[in-house]
Amino acid sequence: MAQGTASGHDESRISTGNAGLDDILAGGFDRERIYLIEGRPGAGKTTLALEFLIQGHREGERTLYVSLSETQRELSLVAQRHGWSLSGIEIFELVPAESVLDPAHEITVLHPAEFELSETLQSVFQKVNEIKPARVVFDSLSEIRLLAQNPLRYRRQILALKHFFAGQQCTVILLDDLSSAENDLQLHSIAHGVVMLEQLALDYGAERRRLRVVKMRGIAFRGGFHDFTIKRGGLQVFPRLVAAEHHRGFAKEFATSGSRAFDRLLGGGLERGTNALLLGAAGVGKSSIAVTFALAAAERGECAVFFAFDEGRGTFEARAETLGLPLQKYLASGHIRFQQIDPAEMSPGEFASIVRRSVEQDNARVVVIDSLTGYLNSMPDERFLVLQMHELLSYLGQLGVVTLMILAQHGLVGPMQSPIDLSYLADAVLLLRYFEAEGKVRRALSVVKKRSGHHEHTIREFVLSEAGVVLGEPLKQFRGIFKGTPEYVEELPPQGP
Repeated sequence: MAQGTASGHDESRISTGNAGLDDILAGGFDRERIYLIEGRPGAGKTTLALEFLIQGHREGERTLYVSLSETQRELSLVAQRHGWSLSGIEIFELVPAESVLDPAHEITVLHPAEFELSETLQSVFQKVNEIKPARVVFDSLSEIRLLAQNPLRYRRQILALKHFFAGQQCTVILLDDLSSAENDLQLHSIAHGVVMLEQLALDYGAERRRLRVVKMRGIAFRGGFHDFTIKRGGLQVFPRLVAAEHHRGFAKEFATSGSRAFDRLLGGGLERGTNALLLGAAGVGKSSIAVTFALAAAERGECAVFFAFDEGRGTFEARAETLGLPLQKYLASGHIRFQQIDPAEMSPGEFASIVRRSVEQDNARVVVIDSLTGYLNSMPDERFLVLQMHELLSYLGQLGVVTLMILAQHGLVGPMQSPIDLSYLADAVLLLRYFEAEGKVRRALSVVKKRSGHHEHTIREFVLSEAGVVLGEPLKQFRGIFKGTPEYVEELPPQGP
């Protein structure tokens, strides 16, 4: 987190027009300052700039868009596709659209030998003095760079821009498409704040976009990269989740599973504000156990949400029907929500935002993530996913939410491996295994870790039936069950005191 002084409502601050960016900046921009938004073509600079001006018009301010690269028709098309109107926003084109292809008007501001750069800037200054805008967007500095032809002249013109706007009562956004061969650090030194937009192409799936506040003088902001998407309505920014910013009091009690035998195995249930990792082979019953916790929450009148990475709603409902669980009733009432996630189309930041909305707006008290395997494997190009999951689990814990994470291991019987070790993140670990005995494939369950209290250390057989998940008595006559090759023994020697 960068150092700053912003706190509470500040009259010297103005909204950027984007709620997510305002959140990152703890309120927005300082008034009457110059800010730089940089990014490659297609990153979203124009959309963010239009949001800034539309917000100003909404607040009754005069606004000006100075365009050296896009025509009014092109800007109007962008606005139309977002459902916006540019009426009330002054658009000043230095390259009129009708002259671009007309040989009779071949001399334009894009020909520095024919049209001096100083005259170009003078026309901008004249327009600003004429309409006295409170917000200005200058699009783009790459055109000024081309007109200047050499770095020294370019820097002088940028300084001239800064000195001129310093005497005006307006907030200015400069756009730069990073067309220079090297990072233009001199722009960073001149601007009061710098926001960088990035567009990343993955080997598979949709492109990912993210932004970072590089610099912001005198403003506290949330550092690091923040995912965002461009949809109808503008940029949807997902501020990076910082768990330390979220706390809520909650009762220290158990969230039960709806099964007395299961709750005894867990030492009473799962404590509020903790998480559990269900670990085992595919199809062994991890999701079925998670569904029973969601149903138990719904029966208490609480809300539960099931995020599915690996299966569709039809499979989810069919499983519950096979187990005789009244899922449809609670889906209809809204006490249980099922949300299918396509991680090839979704960034980790967007997923964290969806989870936050479920907890803060829909008041979900039980969250199921099914599965971490799908979440991790389908985002191989994303770095630090484990750290992001740690932050998400800390956030959920501080709000008193019970979280169940499902992780499928490689293999069905015998020695198995996990695609990634997340057991250190979990407050409780439930290990599920297939084992063969008496010519049948059977299932066993044990709680191998529970930070928050006592639990049974037994291994219990369980079955999936029309009566739901049913736990049997501890398996005392076998050993080697979790290896998948159990041995029958009549009596084992006593273990410990």
